[in-house]
Amino acid sequence: MTQPADPNRPMRFALDEAAAAAEAGEVPVGAVLVEAATGAVLARAHNRVEATGDPTAHAELLAIRRATAAVGGTRLAGCDLYVTLEPCAMCAGAIALARLRRLVFGAYDPKGGGVEHGARVFERPTCHHRPEVVGGVAETACRALLQAFFRERRG
Repeated sequence: MTQPADPNRPMRFALDEAAAAAEAGEVPVGAVLVEAATGAVLARAHNRVEATGDPTAHAELLAIRRATAAVGGTRLAGCDLYVTLEPCAMCAGAIALARLRRLVFGAYDPKGGGVEHGARVFERPTCHHRPEVVGGVAETACRALLQAFFRERRG
């Protein structure tokens, strides 16, 4: 499979989504789902937990839902997910179920992450699909956005 001409483009889009989340008063996490072979963006999303009153309205889940609707199926095997924060266990489970090819994330989340920290969902013997995982992409920018958001909230 060929890679998109600019592999940083999807993470820049994810950062734009995260900034939109912060502006809306949501935890600034953004996600972009890309068709790996072409680099075509299938879906973009940011956290909408507060806006929807739905604790499952994480950026990753919203992007997966939009992408599966766009392709008309439940499998996204030829797709890569770019997200600004290490996914939680719930989102990691959804990533496995969607059969994503690759997960690329920005900031590590030692407290709530479910990929490199915490539950380590993809390492469990009950996990039927393990995507390639690349962490720390644009980590400084992703972490700075989160830190600024929480610093402002704490006053």
